Amino acid sequence: MIHLLHTADWQIGRQYGQFDNDDAAMLAEARYEAVGRIAALAAQRRVDAVLVAGDVFDTQAVSDRSIRRLFDALDAYSGPWVLIAGNHDAALADSVWTRARQLGCVRPNVHIPLRPALVDFPDLNLAVLAAPLTQRHTYDDTTAVFDTLAAEAGRIRVGLAHGSVAGRLPDAVDSANPVAADRASRAGLDYLALGDWHGCLQIDARTWYSGTPEPDRFRANASGCVLDVRIPGPGAVPVVEQLPVARYRWQQWAESLVLPSDAEALAHRLQAVGPDDVLRVELSGQLPLDAWDALQDAIARATARARALLLDAEQVSLTPHMQDLAALGASGYVAEVAAQLQALQDDPTQAAPARQALRLLVQFQREREQTP
Repeated sequence: MIHLLHTADWQIGRQYGQFDNDDAAMLAEARYEAVGRIAALAAQRRVDAVLVAGDVFDTQAVSDRSIRRLFDALDAYSGPWVLIAGNHDAALADSVWTRARQLGCVRPNVHIPLRPALVDFPDLNLAVLAAPLTQRHTYDDTTAVFDTLAAEAGRIRVGLAHGSVAGRLPDAVDSANPVAADRASRAGLDYLALGDWHGCLQIDARTWYSGTPEPDRFRANASGCVLDVRIPGPGAVPVVEQLPVARYRWQQWAESLVLPSDAEALAHRLQAVGPDDVLRVELSGQLPLDAWDALQDAIARATARARALLLDAEQVSLTPHMQDLAALGASGYVAEVAAQLQALQDDPTQAAPARQALRLLVQFQREREQTP
């Protein structure tokens, strides 16, 4: 039996421009930590090899320090690693991979084929058929070479590639770097380990995407794990187990606010947000000002607890009633301005400043009322 860990899309060096600097730095650091957990898991489970299906680095321009840190993180597992280049770190003539070799980072147990090749492990009775990308985008199926790569008779054949399986991923996914959906059967593979799609996804009994081990976007696609793959022997169906390794939980909430009770329910839900949550909250609907103020307070407290919280409230309209303004002493011109601002919230080009101006107006009226 062959026992493997399959992982991909580490994206070392990824930038998180949508977040504050402190949050972005912690999210980038989490990617190194995930690699360390994978190495420790490989050692703990005593796997025969770890396969990394491309996009180890997010860009060719990562620093030398980042390259060194990545290879240092592999040291917790002393068995064989096989890493291939993906579209973000393609095996160009001058690439992050050539720099890694120049820096002396690549250990003897780390195999990095820079061209399609068979990486043979006779002691394991394992042949890894690797198809690294040699350019960022290609419209030829780089795994076609697997059909003709011959291994020693009786070897367990495992493919390692990075690309998009036609017809099995969402239409919005880039059609570059195609992989035939039936490549495993065509090439007589016992298992095909794929990277590029950041979620865990089974294509067929022998073909899987592992997804990225540390989520990096607000998409519910089962990311954040590695695959434990056991192949009983040549021709046998692999047994695949998903192992969670992620630190942070990325979630996106889309909330429609119609009644003050909707805001109260959301505020209650936000109480469960903790330091390992990365959350995007998208709000729509309309609320009275007092309900909005209470919700804003709940969001601020959740933001302080979360690793990161992004708020999109552009589609929320504030609805102070004229009697509310009258109770604050607003009449005449002030009431007219408030009514105009309330109406402007229906104009997409004016909604945000109108909403803010209306809040400031009511806040001013409240402060004025409280002044002796």
